[in-house]
Amino acid sequence: MARYGHPGPLNPPRHNNALKKSGTGLFRGATTTAGFTLIEVLVALAVLAIAMAAALSSVGQSISLSISMRERTVALWVAEERAAHHQLESSVWPGLGTTDGTLDLAGQKWRWHERVYGTETADLRLVDIEVRTVDSEHVLAQLTAALPKP
Repeated sequence: MARYGHPGPLNPPRHNNALKKSGTGLFRGATTTAGFTLIEVLVALAVLAIAMAAALSSVGQSISLSISMRERTVALWVAEERAAHHQLESSVWPGLGTTDGTLDLAGQKWRWHERVYGTETADLRLVDIEVRTVDSEHVLAQLTAALPKP
């Protein structure tokens, strides 16, 4: 009894002479070679192009996210600088109300908006600080600081 894939009475040997030699036409006596058809090559190129487009899109999103994170980080530094400014000026307690200003930091101009309001504790005020770029209305950082009376 012949095993699968081995010649025997149930599995006769397979000969494909048509692939080995072409006896007609212009290529008489020439052997054929295995290769990719034009359709296979075009499909492979299309798959490769789709994969490259997805990779480039991912890189573009990473760059955009990195720029956004940098802006938010520097904006938070501006807010922290304003809070430190109030804490270091211990002789001046900020009055109630709002204040606006600008600050140059990391090669960019930032616009800050502060709102000082009282609390239930008479000797404590809260300062809400919002920071934006000069040309945007979108708040990039927000910080609340508690200031004791000097």
